[in-house]
Amino acid sequence: MPRIEIQTIVHAPQGVCYQLALSTDLHTVSTKQTQEKIIAGVRTGILQLGDTVTFRARHFGFWLTLTSQITEAEAPDYFCDVMRQGAFKLMRHEHHFASVGGATVMSDVFTFESPFGWIGKVVDALILRKYLRRFLTQRVSVIKEYAEDGSWRELLPADALDI
Repeated sequence: MPRIEIQTIVHAPQGVCYQLALSTDLHTVSTKQTQEKIIAGVRTGILQLGDTVTFRARHFGFWLTLTSQITEAEAPDYFCDVMRQGAFKLMRHEHHFASVGGATVMSDVFTFESPFGWIGKVVDALILRKYLRRFLTQRVSVIKEYAEDGSWRELLPADALDI
């Protein structure tokens, strides 16, 4: 099963990074290249344990729908979202946050598997791994930007630093 790991150093408080990663509002901003829209579930604000959200986005010229659920959460250190319905056979995204020397280290661990047996494995290896790494890197860069330049104040509650 393909696994993508991305580690990002963010010069902002851990609680801010954690909440930005759970923000449906920032998710929509960070995925505008795929015209991603929320069509069901929690549509605005900060996702919580058990919440589901359904996105519709354009990938490879096709409109795809994916429903994801927050299945694990330990604020402000970790949360995990898992695909409940969508194009993949399996998709799991772990988000880890650690405060190190006044900065936050965000570590994303994304595992996925396409359907269709060996054909899916070939597509995963030749196309999807690179595509999804680029997609996730873009999303993380937007989280980093909002966290570092103070734009998080537009999206998060005033007590975001208290987590």
